[in-house]
Amino acid sequence: MSEQKVKKIIPSKLETGFQQFLYRTIGEHLPKNMTPNQMTGLGALFGLGGVISAGLSVISPWFLCGTIVGLAGHLVCDDLDGFIARKRGMSSTAGGYFDLLTDILHITYLLIAMMFAHVIDYHLAAFMVPVYALIIFTAMNYIHYLGEFLFPRLGPIETHMFFVLICVLGIVTRNQPTFELWGYGIRLADIVVLVGGIPMYYEMIRLQIQLFRRLDEKDQKDREAKKAEEQKAEEDRSEEKAG
Repeated sequence: MSEQKVKKIIPSKLETGFQQFLYRTIGEHLPKNMTPNQMTGLGALFGLGGVISAGLSVISPWFLCGTIVGLAGHLVCDDLDGFIARKRGMSSTAGGYFDLLTDILHITYLLIAMMFAHVIDYHLAAFMVPVYALIIFTAMNYIHYLGEFLFPRLGPIETHMFFVLICVLGIVTRNQPTFELWGYGIRLADIVVLVGGIPMYYEMIRLQIQLFRRLDEKDQKDREAKKAEEQKAEEDRSEEKAG
């Protein structure tokens, strides 16, 4: 992701298995002249198509089929851009930033499009919008301060599967409420968003707390190292004077 060596940490076994499958079946057959940024850009176009399709589902829920295709394309490209960068020695700070930026924009605007198309309740959409952005923000800080690219335990593949399920339920129910609760029409997709959003919020908060603690430990070690250097420099000056 950057010029310095970045340690990649993927807690999700599903994500690891999916990446290895992609590398074997598609990665080795990619055009030799394709760059990581080109692959990221292709994924962004898939994501944009999915967002537009989600917005158009207000006309017909069948447009959500386009969103599913967009999600699948974005996920594949999102994994392959890193493969190209590592395999061909083309990793860059700008490329890493471009990759994470497109991820944030894709998920954020997908939620907004689903909200306006009434695929999910707007209260729940507002509840979910900050989560993925904060997870990516945390990942950026892990890279910058700790030299680690830490995937959350609920990684990209789980996130994309989460949205695919919402799309499938939207198609099946035609974006219509299934039942009412206290005067509110509840969709099956709303239940999925609520149930899936809780562990995502937990994971986001866990990563924030973990990062804060590790940065605090790093600051303490840096202060101790600086103090030790100053103490040694003082001892060296004392020895020079005594000599």
